[in-house]
Amino acid sequence: MRFLLTIVFCLSASVLWAENRVAFIIGNSAYQTVSPLDNPINDALDMTVALEGLGFRVILGSDATMEDMRRGIDAFSEAAETADVVLFYYAGHGFQVSGQNYLVPVDAALSSIQDLPDQTLPLTDVLTAMQKSNGLKLVVLDACRDNPFGVGLDALPGTESGLARVSTAADFMFVYATQPDNVAYDGTGRNSFFTEAVLNHIYTPGLDIAELMTNVRRDVLAATGGRQVPWENSSLTQRFRFDNSPASASEETLLWQVAASERDADLMQLYVDRYPQGAHVDDVVAFLETGEQTRTLTARDEVAEAERLWKLARRSRMRPLLEYYLERYPAGTDASEAQRLLALIPRAEDATPGGVCERLTTHPRDATAVTGGVPFDRLRDNALTAIQACAAAAAQSPDLPHYTALLARATAASGDLERAVSLYKSAADRGDLRAMVSLAQLTEAGNGLPQDFNAALSLYERAADGGSPDAMINLAIILFEGTQVDPNVDRAISLLKKAAQGGSAKAVFNLGVLAQDGVVDKPEDALEYFERAAKDGEVQGYRAAAILLDEGRGVEKNPAKAANMLLRGTAEDRGSLLEQLTTATNEWSPDTIREVQTRLKQAGFYTAAIDGLPGPSFTAALNKWRNGGFNANVLVN
Repeated sequence: MRFLLTIVFCLSASVLWAENRVAFIIGNSAYQTVSPLDNPINDALDMTVALEGLGFRVILGSDATMEDMRRGIDAFSEAAETADVVLFYYAGHGFQVSGQNYLVPVDAALSSIQDLPDQTLPLTDVLTAMQKSNGLKLVVLDACRDNPFGVGLDALPGTESGLARVSTAADFMFVYATQPDNVAYDGTGRNSFFTEAVLNHIYTPGLDIAELMTNVRRDVLAATGGRQVPWENSSLTQRFRFDNSPASASEETLLWQVAASERDADLMQLYVDRYPQGAHVDDVVAFLETGEQTRTLTARDEVAEAERLWKLARRSRMRPLLEYYLERYPAGTDASEAQRLLALIPRAEDATPGGVCERLTTHPRDATAVTGGVPFDRLRDNALTAIQACAAAAAQSPDLPHYTALLARATAASGDLERAVSLYKSAADRGDLRAMVSLAQLTEAGNGLPQDFNAALSLYERAADGGSPDAMINLAIILFEGTQVDPNVDRAISLLKKAAQGGSAKAVFNLGVLAQDGVVDKPEDALEYFERAAKDGEVQGYRAAAILLDEGRGVEKNPAKAANMLLRGTAEDRGSLLEQLTTATNEWSPDTIREVQTRLKQAGFYTAAIDGLPGPSFTAALNKWRNGGFNANVLVN
């Protein structure tokens, strides 16, 4: 079936974009002469909806033939001439021959190398079109699958797995679903692992594209057990953000804030289900025990709450939030866009075995934007269901040992440790990083198999070499302590830095502590580490950064920035900063407390004098801020 290219203009009135943004998107699934792919057509449609909402004019090709792809390039080339940002996204079959990348239309019939010019699209043709733009050029390739044409092409000299690295001209960024020369997975749900991760981070306000890729890489690494690692090659000369809004709180905190503002039990339960170890679980339990009902909002509140709810629903892609938004605001400004997005997101009852397995069994250290991670005690309550789902997922995706590793964790939670160890060994032997780390911990402790520190150390080394941040951190601790091996501080620091580069907020925070103590880098670098750790989810970083700014420790005193850190931490941690600010205010300088009070007054919560002193009004204002009142606009310096 032929699918014509369509040009779709973003008509959202809620977002204004100074840049002229154009995207060319192709998703090819229904191949006629080679193996079809399940997800590319979904990936392309979902990326189209996301990019339109971010101000892109989109040229979309679904199941595109060679003719379609050529016409799309012509339209893209013309649009690129006046564009400030041009983006090309491709999902489908692709391969390399002699270092050149070729994209495969759905009607390709390739039997020899002489067919390449007529049957495939050289990536260089797209790049030539993009060079018509003087702006930023982003190339996103979720096409790193094996050559689909069989032994005839496999035998050709220069034919390799995956896609080749492309040299970059100025202001290009190439993003690959996996490392060059490697093969990516099509995914076990609606989207590929890579595109799902992109979709779940692309609407994060204030997130630079390099930071976005760190988050995507971390999620895909966790979702595939380390078998797939997204990669980029950049020559950008300026920063780019898909969403230029001010940086806000985490999705977790925003979900709590929305639930607290709406005072809705279903939203509260959604928070607990999504974040079983979340910072606000105790707050949710306390609320649910009171049985309070949904509040009535004023007309002014309705507008603000509707906008905040929509932004969170779109950013998080949580189906229950979209349904709640449409139920509460059926005539809302963004209702039609919410309906469009809702149509793309599978219902819970339609989840694949892999999706159910991940939701029930994911290790908390492997949490992603979609899955919060499940503590062992909670997994124990659902062990049988988790075992059934993970066993089915492992059978359906035998090339993904990650599901075997998750099955091992569920089996351990059921009490069958002997079987769990066997499953961990199977997954580890096939390259799953979480299985290696879990097996190393069991071996180090002698839990379920003989204690063997050297065997555990070897497993940590293998996992660290494969890219596991947890293995790197565990190795670093062993090398710092030096009780069972010779201490090696330099290598320990190197491992922490590598883990930090891989997106581990815990590693970033530990580097901040080391910098503060003069062990690594310089004391003034500690602030940057703490701020980065906080942004990446290690909420201790807020307090640590605030202390440095408040005291002027290693950096210049800055009460305004210290106040920002304190208020962000108050919104995101488990309540310790709120308690400290209200019961031990004297631990902070009056200047910093005055700055906190100023921001709370700007948010409309604080009514007393700005005097740097505690009091009932200050306590009430901080509670309002934490329980539904977070406002990023008052934290802009």
